Amino acid sequence: MRISAACMLALFFATTSFAQPAKPVVYVLSTGGTIAGSGSSTTDLSNYKPGAILGEQLVKAVPQISVIADVRVEQIVNVISSDITIDNLLTLAKRIHAIAKETPDVAGFVVTSGTNTLEETAYFLNLTVRTDKPVVLVGSMRPSTAISADGPLNLLNAVRTAISSDARGKGVLIVLNDEINAARDASKTNTLRVETFRSPELGLLGYVDEDQVSFYRSPTKRHTLNSEFDVTLLTQLPRVTILYSYIEPDATLIQAAIKSGAKGIVFAGTGNGALSIAEETVLKEVIAMPANTRPVLVRSSRTGNGRVTATTEYEAFGMIPGDTLNPQKARILLMLGLSRTSDPKELQRMFAEY
Repeated sequence: MRISAACMLALFFATTSFAQPAKPVVYVLSTGGTIAGSGSSTTDLSNYKPGAILGEQLVKAVPQISVIADVRVEQIVNVISSDITIDNLLTLAKRIHAIAKETPDVAGFVVTSGTNTLEETAYFLNLTVRTDKPVVLVGSMRPSTAISADGPLNLLNAVRTAISSDARGKGVLIVLNDEINAARDASKTNTLRVETFRSPELGLLGYVDEDQVSFYRSPTKRHTLNSEFDVTLLTQLPRVTILYSYIEPDATLIQAAIKSGAKGIVFAGTGNGALSIAEETVLKEVIAMPANTRPVLVRSSRTGNGRVTATTEYEAFGMIPGDTLNPQKARILLMLGLSRTSDPKELQRMFAEY
């Protein structure tokens, strides 16, 4: 009996198994925010409920993700990012550590977040996550129910970045609006526009386009695997306060911060971290306090761009210049630094290296 070529081909495919290549494993850790927000109408872009949707729903709403990755979703918390806590950040860092240890073949991590404090979450993880696997922060400026919601594509691009071999070792990344920024450099710069995350003069790291994930530079400051900060056993961090400078500031807030238990104060100074005579007058009283009772003082700037450099005037107060870190990121670094030491020279070293 003759068997036709077509039958032989059909028999071959029926009896031969073809192993499909395993898709890279990505963990999506969800924390809420606008990307998980829901409004009463498709044009409701401001009055919506953040964190109304769970991470599982976010991923399922973008079926293209399952084509490129084996995604495993965990809900860490579900809040507007303005309400996220240091305890939540510690939980995030510890969970990423645990997953990296339990699942060594994990390709990367995506953290969905509200955008209001996303930059602080990203920088905290940049300093505390001890892995070279990509950790990507993603959010959106429009809720999931809005016309032209930006969350779905942002999430897909975040997963694409997390599985990119070129993203490995570059520290924690922020991916929105098809752009990749470094956690240390980027900040939210606009209240409503989708292109809100910018790294002022230092610039973005790359793009996520339809054809590929492209990087053009790498961060140079210490981060992730090369960081000295270990939060494994920490349950809280020292309290650090930010005080904003302006014309005729209320300098009594400095003493109020100390009385409330602040171990460090970051000044959002004018220009190159400058303070007023009123603030300096109170600081003279502060530096007269016993060394073990006075807070560590850091100068940052309210300008949003540029370095804060050391000056003779402020070195006399023992103040640490914050370099290019904005006040909220300087606070994150100071809290982590104070969890290790209160030595001003060591803390100054950290601000120079991170």
